Amino acid sequence: MDFKLPLYTPPDFSSPELLKAPAAEIVPAPADGIAPEKYHATSNHPEYVHTGSGRWLLARESRMDAVMVLKKENLYVIEPRNLKKGDPVVTGRTENGEEGILVHTSGFDDFPKKTCHKFSFRIHETRETPFSRSYDQLYEVLRHDRKHGHIVWVLGPAVAFDRDSRDAMQGLIETGYCHALMAGNALATHDLEAALFRTGLGQDIYTQELRYMGHYNHLDVLNIVRSAGSIDAAISRHNITDGIIYACVKNDVPFILAGSIRDDGPLPEVIGEVYAAQDAMRVHARQATTVITLATQLHSIAFGNMLPNYNVTPDGNIRPVYFYIVDMSEFSADKLANRGSSQSVPILTNVQDFIINLWNNLAGKENNI
Repeated sequence: MDFKLPLYTPPDFSSPELLKAPAAEIVPAPADGIAPEKYHATSNHPEYVHTGSGRWLLARESRMDAVMVLKKENLYVIEPRNLKKGDPVVTGRTENGEEGILVHTSGFDDFPKKTCHKFSFRIHETRETPFSRSYDQLYEVLRHDRKHGHIVWVLGPAVAFDRDSRDAMQGLIETGYCHALMAGNALATHDLEAALFRTGLGQDIYTQELRYMGHYNHLDVLNIVRSAGSIDAAISRHNITDGIIYACVKNDVPFILAGSIRDDGPLPEVIGEVYAAQDAMRVHARQATTVITLATQLHSIAFGNMLPNYNVTPDGNIRPVYFYIVDMSEFSADKLANRGSSQSVPILTNVQDFIINLWNNLAGKENNI
């Protein structure tokens, strides 16, 4: 059976409550980077604003903790720091139409979710939860979005520490299952370390044996790449022919490397200014239809907070955004859900095992895709 996206059901704007809803109050921003009092902060759900005469506008590209600006019957969602003095900002703190703002949380009624009685066991995912259905759904989603979506991966360095998981991720990129990659300095550095030295932080990526003086390897990689001037130049100069970053470069898959205070080096492509990194990541958050985060709590939360739970396709249809967080830690998955990512699906497992499982299933059925 062909995979089908859940259908979106818009709000019933003919309901008595919404028919009597007032137009939302629009107040100009008092200064650059400053929102007016009682501004409306967005969620990751579809949000509509009543402009009067029964017309409700959907924010096409929403995300958490931003503001809505109404210009010429278009609703823009932007970060408060990017406001300009005089921008017409939507105000109101209620969400059911009372102030002309509707947050719609039930648009995907058949989107996978759990139901239970007032008392039930095992309603939250833990390490003893069976994830077979989650895997099966993910296989279907990836096969669909490979050609009809924008698949974004958010990777921690653990993926590059194992030979097989690194090879599997390279395979997924090369066969079209990755349209953008988000990571930090560490993932790229240790992936290139594996390409040049077959180690990850000085440890053999297959046998896990420590190499003599191996703790210098990643530092040497940083020096090599910085000397070359760019990752692309280093790949050519040193004849690198494998790995996650190599696959991105050779297949024109964009990767965003966001810096942190503790970075060594860093690599030339690492974005050290935090708001510039945020802006670069938001480009892909706006396009994303499926997001998979692997063993990187801070990057996962950061990208998750930029992500709506819906996407408006070029033909005007509204579809869900699938969001999977893969980690061995229950805390990491719970933390993300508690930060507002209502659609996140946790898969609690070793990330190397996860990525190999994924690749084996998808590669094994490659001819049927």
